Amino acid sequence: MRRWVDAGERPANAVFNLKAGIRQMHRIIFGVIAAMLLQAGFIGSALAQGAQPAGQGGGQQGYEGADQSAAGPAGASRPLEMPILYVTGIEVLRSSMDPKIDLIHVTGLVSSVGWSTPQLVPFFYGKPADDVLDLQFIATSPQQSQKAEGFVPVSAMFTLEPGHPYKGVRVRAADNALNLKQLPGSAHADVKADDCKQCMGKKFAEKGKSPAGTANVVREEDLPRGFRTIVPTHGVTGIVHNPNRINLILDENNTIVMAFWE
Repeated sequence: MRRWVDAGERPANAVFNLKAGIRQMHRIIFGVIAAMLLQAGFIGSALAQGAQPAGQGGGQQGYEGADQSAAGPAGASRPLEMPILYVTGIEVLRSSMDPKIDLIHVTGLVSSVGWSTPQLVPFFYGKPADDVLDLQFIATSPQQSQKAEGFVPVSAMFTLEPGHPYKGVRVRAADNALNLKQLPGSAHADVKADDCKQCMGKKFAEKGKSPAGTANVVREEDLPRGFRTIVPTHGVTGIVHNPNRINLILDENNTIVMAFWE
């Protein structure tokens, strides 16, 4: 009879031990899952930091990032192939050895640092009636807005094969164009626009409101075409960014507190 009672007690203990074991297994499983999730979080964070562009830290985005020449938050990826700001020179050299080729060397100015891959591309295809080769001077724009710190010179080359039909070359940029009417030869253009390297802290004057040479004044007529002024009481409409457009942020006294290229 005592042996039967012991046998009856063992199933109750077994049930209790089974429940405790299940609870312990749940704790272990949940702990493993939590560790896996935590590890995945660290890995994801590391991958995210590793995927950032070179030279940028993993801190909060803002106006003062690792790229001190940038005027806006880091991380915007919007490079565009578009015309540079100005073309400043064309030189066409003809080889002395046969077969004779013409090498077109063009110089220009981009609005800021950060532009890359300058190149000359035909504006259209086919033989024009005036026998002038029409080229566009383009480059890849920066990935984000840049502070106005002066124009940056760039150059590119284009080769004309022997027997080409052209008698002249025209090169177009965003704000000007330059013609060379005879090959070989050279042509030059002077750019007098204010690059706004020294604009911050000066007063902005609308067209006709200030004579040339006035100290500590930036005149509208001296700025590159298409510029934009933004006063404290005005919003900004549109979402189209133009890396060849300079923006001047003004305070209540029309003083320029920031100048940047979009």
